[in-house]
Amino acid sequence: MTKERLTSLDVFRGFTIFLMTIVNNPGSWSSIYPPLEHAEWHGCTPTDLVFPFFVFIMGTAIPFAMPVKHFDGSVFNKILVRSLRIFCLGLFLSVFSRIHLFGLEGIPLLGLRLIVAFAVAYALLGNFSMKVKTILAVCVFLILISLSFSGLEHFEDTRIPGVLQRIAIVYFFTSILYLKTNLKTQLLVLAGLLVGYWLVMAFIPVPGFGPANFDKGTNLAAWIDDTLLNGHLWASSKTWDPEGILSTLPAIGTGILGMYIGQLLNLSVDKIEIVKKTAIAGTALVIGGLIWNIFFPINKSLWTSSYVLYTAGIATLCLTLLYYIIDIKGHKKWTKLFLIWGVNPMIVFFFSGIIPRVLSAIKVADPEKTGEEIGLQAYIYNHGIVPCFENPLNASLAYALSYAVFWSFILWIFYKKKLIFKV
Repeated sequence: MTKERLTSLDVFRGFTIFLMTIVNNPGSWSSIYPPLEHAEWHGCTPTDLVFPFFVFIMGTAIPFAMPVKHFDGSVFNKILVRSLRIFCLGLFLSVFSRIHLFGLEGIPLLGLRLIVAFAVAYALLGNFSMKVKTILAVCVFLILISLSFSGLEHFEDTRIPGVLQRIAIVYFFTSILYLKTNLKTQLLVLAGLLVGYWLVMAFIPVPGFGPANFDKGTNLAAWIDDTLLNGHLWASSKTWDPEGILSTLPAIGTGILGMYIGQLLNLSVDKIEIVKKTAIAGTALVIGGLIWNIFFPINKSLWTSSYVLYTAGIATLCLTLLYYIIDIKGHKKWTKLFLIWGVNPMIVFFFSGIIPRVLSAIKVADPEKTGEEIGLQAYIYNHGIVPCFENPLNASLAYALSYAVFWSFILWIFYKKKLIFKV
């Protein structure tokens, strides 16, 4: 049994995915407006809100997807399979460019990779019976993990953590917590996770580095990542991961806060009363995050406890405003763009990660350097977008917006044909 979809939640999800697509696909990573960049370390930009918003929204959706609490082996299997499917979609993004077979190169190799990508997408997003879903999810997971730890040349440094991987883990634990406990217990678990994480990070010495600290690469979370997943971490750091092991614990807290707001939205009381409750909760969370920031800095890569409260508070206030405008006042005409994004988030997330890899792998002659080649993506940007703008920041943003328009067209077709791809 599922409750009727909350339009404001779908719109909020759509806006988040839309923003994610823009910030993840600039024309040039060296030409980005500051609000569309992550904070260098401590701090929070609008871009640093995207990931926690998505986790928060996922938590908020749980009470709507499961309004009647019932937990047995069948329900557990559904949660586990959905988590595995999300995890595998993320892990495959790390594997895609590493696929090599039969000595293929160039376009034939790219064609093989695309065939595998569509096969994986079909296996993980297809609408099968639960038995088939389970078999496919387990098989894909075992294959990807086996390749990652096989020691084979092309897979030996495959990144294991990732955005979708973290979302999968948070979904798994948050869903079970929701079904097995009451609200009081959920909030106690939240407090335990956030306070416990702060105590561990702030007071346990870091082997090989010395006193506890919150610095890049020398903190306890980084040490755990490097110890347990050495060689399988974020390529930009190699010794730690922004979606690492220890920092996933407070990320579960973000999911719990979303789940808490979802339960408030499900209350059988006047909608204005719900708005008052969520507005108060959001304000309190923002203030709490800012206060905790004094002792435990707001930091996305560490997913600090202050970051959890602060971002969940902003997410709550945004959702409260949308809920009031859309679900109470009924102003829905403007929402269509974000609705078409909000009902198909996983297909966007997966293939918006595949497409740039494909465009970069297709080589064309570089008009500026005789005898040399560049990727098709760079060619489109350098020779199709850049000449239209004097400011490189505007050119880079124009490319990102063009990519978002491209996806909007695809998602509009899916929406009109009622094609919704779910994990």
